Amino acid sequence: MQVLFVEDDPMNRRVVKDMLSVVGATMDEAPDAETGLKMINDGAFNIILMDLRMPGMDGLTAIRHLRARTDDKRQLPVIVVTADTAVDLRERCLSEGADEVILKPVAMNLLLKAMSRMLAKAAGRSRVVLS
Repeated sequence: MQVLFVEDDPMNRRVVKDMLSVVGATMDEAPDAETGLKMINDGAFNIILMDLRMPGMDGLTAIRHLRARTDDKRQLPVIVVTADTAVDLRERCLSEGADEVILKPVAMNLLLKAMSRMLAKAAGRSRVVLS
């Protein structure tokens, strides 16, 4: 499994990368949304993890750009990873095109459960069986 984590904090990226390595997932890192969108253009990812608050373009804007694409990458599962605890945050993220929202600090079990749900949903769309 190939994951892209778009997150400006290098410590947050390191923690999640360590978590994912335990289950054999490979994670690429983008320090900002613009870089993340370029990496999506050039890479093959199964899941995108997206922070909301970053310098320059924010995560919701990046998700809107991703969903506006005209190719299959517009359907990549996106899990928002944020420290924001606004009451309407989940609904706002989902309405902008995110598939799931998890809060920081990231709990490994919640991250892996969210990723499993997203992979199952993506497999259903593409009718691919993951082994």
